[in-house]
Amino acid sequence: MSTINPRRWWALAVLATAQFMVIMDTSIIGVALPEMQKDLGFSQGELQWVFNAYVIVFGGLLLLGGRLSDLLGARKVFATGWVIMIVGSVLAAAAQTAWVEIAGRAVQGVGGALIAPAAMTLLMVLFAHDPKELGKAMALYGAAAPAGGTAGVFLGGVFTEWASWQWVFIIYIPIGLATLAVTKLLPAVAPRRGSVDVLGAVAVTAGLALAVFAVVRAPEVGWGATATVLELIGAALLLIIFFVIQRSVREPLMPLSVWRVPRLGSANLAMTLLGAAWIPMWYFLNLYLQQVLDYGAFASGAALLPMTILLMIFMTTITARLMGRFGAKPMIVGGLLALAAGLLWLSAVEPTGSFLIDVLPASLVAALGMALAYIPAMIAAMAGAPQEQAGLASGIVNTTYNVGSALGLAALTALATTHGAGELGDLPALTDGFSAAFLGAAAIAAVGAVITLVAMKGEKATNAAAAAPRNETAGV
Repeated sequence: MSTINPRRWWALAVLATAQFMVIMDTSIIGVALPEMQKDLGFSQGELQWVFNAYVIVFGGLLLLGGRLSDLLGARKVFATGWVIMIVGSVLAAAAQTAWVEIAGRAVQGVGGALIAPAAMTLLMVLFAHDPKELGKAMALYGAAAPAGGTAGVFLGGVFTEWASWQWVFIIYIPIGLATLAVTKLLPAVAPRRGSVDVLGAVAVTAGLALAVFAVVRAPEVGWGATATVLELIGAALLLIIFFVIQRSVREPLMPLSVWRVPRLGSANLAMTLLGAAWIPMWYFLNLYLQQVLDYGAFASGAALLPMTILLMIFMTTITARLMGRFGAKPMIVGGLLALAAGLLWLSAVEPTGSFLIDVLPASLVAALGMALAYIPAMIAAMAGAPQEQAGLASGIVNTTYNVGSALGLAALTALATTHGAGELGDLPALTDGFSAAFLGAAAIAAVGAVITLVAMKGEKATNAAAAAPRNETAGV
């Protein structure tokens, strides 16, 4: 029987804040990108590497982070991740060249890859004693991720408009130090004996990075170019090597038996496509606001604030309740379809469009879809894993979401570029490119809904969600 931690809700506040900040790190730079582009000399196509350098390293090392969390103790790995995050933030804020900026973002990704799975492991330890409390905690923790992603756009606008783009990184330094100061609120999880599959971690991270690199460069060098073909073949070989390693080593980074967990595969596929549609949406929507509608950094961030409010309302008070009634599958399918509808609506943007007509209603529909799908997909992916594999399951679900985000952004950036998004100053061409990206993201979300409908088993709900209380925020 699990011991009830009397400080568990304070500990949850620490973990949810960490999740909020880690995911915000993927988005807070969005509004600042045009200013960074001017100061550091990024081209329009290279600009996405400020985002993808973080996401690729973050997604590629999450499995390693989950394994280290299980082996070394989740609290220790959580604290170490914050130290690395602070170092990366200092490097990114001080960057004077594009490549130093990218390196700083990569270091931040290493920190995030340790923080996220350790936080999930600690959450499961804190609330495993009561399915009702676990459902409530998962709702609050899950809401922190998309809320952090969208709030980052707003806060990035505040910092960029009234201070400088460097502050989107500086902010992590005091918050990181404050988090380190309160880690004693977190439970001390005993480490387990075992070894670390470093070779597997290198293979999967290199494979993902090479795949994204190939997709990013393809519009410039050609999809049929020898370089593109060789890069994609190399990425596939590295990922095949990773799976071969997992079958052959004694203590693999990702034991393939974990995929026997019910709904793990289908839920993670849903998370992949959810990330591939959602992250490119805010990336291109922000560029549309600034580069076409001529919004300033703060105005652009403020324009996306309604999405944040809607996400928080639904994910903290409504989503878990609906999942308890309808189950994971209908929620994920419905959420992906709503996201697709919002993106399809956004694809009708005009060079002379307006926020109230072209952006606000469509972005709220898309945010509603995200709010409905994200937590059910995460709970479905985690629910069947035994506690000793909580870190691994968390690493997998976070990996799939972030890999989907990186590959989706790379592919849709390529699509947008071929339709005119590389022509700065040409508003019709920019709008055509952004419209193509929104349409592509809508197709990804729609495909995700169909796949989930077919692939996910029809259980009514996970235990945690089914037992979620009527008021998910009561008693916190």
